[in-house]
Order: sequence, then C-alpha cells, then structure tokens
Amino acid sequence: MSALTIGLIAYIILQMGIAYWASRKIAGDSDYLVAGRRLGVFTLGVSLFATWFGGETVMGASAAIANEGLAGARAEPVGYALCLVASALFVAGAMRAKGYMTLADFFRDRFGKRAEVTAALVAIPTSIIWAAAQLIALSALLSAVTDLPVTATLLGAGTLVIAYTLMGGLLGDVVTDLVQTIVVLAGLLIMMVLLLQRTDGLANGLALIDPAQYVLVPPGESLIERIDAFAIPILGSIVAQEMIARFLGARTAKTAVRGGLLAGGLYLLFGAFPLVFGLIGAGAGFDPAAGDLYLPLMAAELMPSALFVVFVGALFSAVLSTVDSALLAVSGLASENLYGRLRPNANPQEKLIAARALTVVAGLAALIVAFSGDSIYGLVELASSLGSAGLFVSLLIGLHFRFGGEWSALAALAAGLVTIWLADFVLVIPGGFLLSITMAAIAYLGVGFLAPGTAAASAE
Repeated sequence: MSALTIGLIAYIILQMGIAYWASRKIAGDSDYLVAGRRLGVFTLGVSLFATWFGGETVMGASAAIANEGLAGARAEPVGYALCLVASALFVAGAMRAKGYMTLADFFRDRFGKRAEVTAALVAIPTSIIWAAAQLIALSALLSAVTDLPVTATLLGAGTLVIAYTLMGGLLGDVVTDLVQTIVVLAGLLIMMVLLLQRTDGLANGLALIDPAQYVLVPPGESLIERIDAFAIPILGSIVAQEMIARFLGARTAKTAVRGGLLAGGLYLLFGAFPLVFGLIGAGAGFDPAAGDLYLPLMAAELMPSALFVVFVGALFSAVLSTVDSALLAVSGLASENLYGRLRPNANPQEKLIAARALTVVAGLAALIVAFSGDSIYGLVELASSLGSAGLFVSLLIGLHFRFGGEWSALAALAAGLVTIWLADFVLVIPGGFLLSITMAAIAYLGVGFLAPGTAAASAE
C-alpha cells in the first residue's frame, strides 16, 4: 500500500471520527439539519465557503478554464461569490428571523401547504444532481490516486459519503469544515507555488498563456447567452437548500447576514485559484483534454508524494463537504416537508430517524445520476438552473412583499420548471434560464393581479 493511500485512509478515519463525535450531540431533527442553530459568524462563513468551494470549483472550473479560457470562469469565482453576497443581503436575515428549518417551510408559511410540497418536489432534484456532480469529482480523485476504475471509486465514494452524512448531519459537517478549509487552502497554496516554480515565476507563467485564453466571450456567443451564463450561478443558487440550511443554523438573523458576507469575500479571494491552474497550467503543457482529471493529474506530476498527500486531502475535503450538504438538503426537504405532511404530529426524534433514512435514499439517487456519465461542470450548471426560477421569483417577492398568494407561487413554480425543460431539452434554444425566470415572474405577477385577495397574511 502506497504512502498516498495510507495518508488518505488516515484522513478519512479522522473525518469519520469527527462525524461520530458530532452524532453523539444530535438529539433531534433540529440538531441534524440546522446544527441546533449554534453557528456564529466565523463558523457560518467558513462553512458556507467550504460548501461552495467544492469539486466543481477546484476541479471542474480548473478544467473548464483550461479548455475555454476566461470564458469558462464566469461562474467561478465571480458568479458564486456574488450569489453568496446577494443571499446574505436579501435572504439570510429574513429567513433566519422566521426560524424555519428548510426553504419549503417558507413556502408553507407564506403560500400554504400545497406550495410547500410543490417547492420541496422542485428543489429536491436540484440537490440530488448537485450531489452527483460532487460524487463524480470524488470518484475521479480517488481513481487518480488508487488507479482503480472510476466505477469502483464511484461506488466507494458514495458509500463513504452516505455513512459520513448519516452520522454527523450538519453539525458534523460544520465542524469538519473548519478543518477542511485549512487543508484546502494549504494544499492549493502548495500547488500554486510548485506550478510557478515549474514556469520559473509568475511573469514567465503569464507569458505562456495563449492570448486566446483571455477572451471572456466564446466565439459566436449571443448577448442573451452571455447574460444567461452569469445569471445561472448568481440567481439560480440563491434558493439552494444547501446554503439556506446554514443561514437557518445561525444563532441570530444578524449572524446569518454577516456570515454570508464573510463567505462571499472568502470565495472571491480563494476562488481565484482555478484561474491560475487553468490558464497557466494549460500554458505550461498540462493537457486540458484530461477533463475532470486535469487538476489531479497536474498535482501528481508536480508534487512529491508527501505533498501530494496534502493536496489530495485538500481536494477530498472540498468535495466531501459539498456532497454532504447536498444530501442533507434532500433529507431536510423530504423529511420536514414531505414526510412531515404525512406525519404532522411526529416528534423531533421520529423526524430525525426519517431524516437519516432519507439521507440514504438521497445518496443512492445521487449515485444513479452520477453513473449517467455527465461532467462535473455540466451537472452543476444543470443543478443551478433546473426548477430554480420559480423558487427564486416566489422567494424574493414573497419574502419582501405582501403581493401574491398560493396560486401565484404555484403558477411561478410550474412556469419556471416547464420553461427550462422546453428551452433546454426540447427546443434547445439559448438563454433558457433567463426565459424561465421571465416566465415565472410573469406567471406570479399575472396570477397575483387576477387573484389579489390571495396574499398570505404572514408576509412582511
């Protein structure tokens, strides 16, 4: 057994140990899904950063930038950093002040039970696809390290993540995020130093970049496609349960806002690493055709074994945090907003059992999607756009205005989902996400004007 494999096993044991420790502090569904609302500004900010700074950022974006240049960097780091900041300013405080457990709880409170169930059913596939993208990243990493086929490492990664999430919940995830962030940043810094040593300094590294890589807009891309590329990460991810769960786990509403702003700043700063790896790495001769294995293969060539162990641990940390959060998002929505409707009088312990059982179901569903063979970047882009338009429109209007009620939200959810399906999978036209946002807004406002008496009294 190689030193690298031994080091990775030791790191996995450490992660599982932390998850086990956290599991002993979980007494009910609130502890499992929103960490008992214990999160301070620093803990929340680092955890949000670690969740978004996953396999798609480190591995998927590096490969996309190596292949497409700056055009592949519009989502990373700017798009998702702006998403974190916008969520902190317009969503975090208001949601935390209400004491919700999930995004769909807001829909129940503001629009009614039918809207709650519909919102949960729309949001769940997004988190499953997101988890699948991270499982692909994790399996690609393990395959590069162990030389096992990706099919085997995908099964292993799925089993590991399910077990990890099952034990620790959000509390375990947040605790390990603090450790993971240190390891992630240390590994990336080492990687950057070694890459610049290979190119004899930053100036020489920049000189190696093909001028075509500096183009922000791919040839032939229309204005609507350009705007759509920015809108997906910024607007589509505002309604992600993975992020909202952490806001809801904050001690206070002010803590939620400040933690979100901290996360956005960290993301903008450290999310620039993939730019260096993608642009300078491709110029230095590393093969962009390696796809999702581009960065692990670069690290394997540049690093001595001991340092490669650190870097593999860094990538492993980033991916594990993100996929764990995605499974918890599915578990929370399914247990609180679907099972909770079937068993409205269930106590916190019963809901905890349901949440853990549904974590296993979510993990198996993510594995099935991961075996479909799509790329990390493609799956994440799909996850950010699929069904999120109606959620976004209903949340932003319903959270801050009294206008619109149950049928407005249901119309927006349906319009957003149908439009993105038609635009992306049937008609295959550009700007599908923008079109779905537009149609969802028209549906919400149109029904609101037709039925003005349906506004929910709980809106503020």
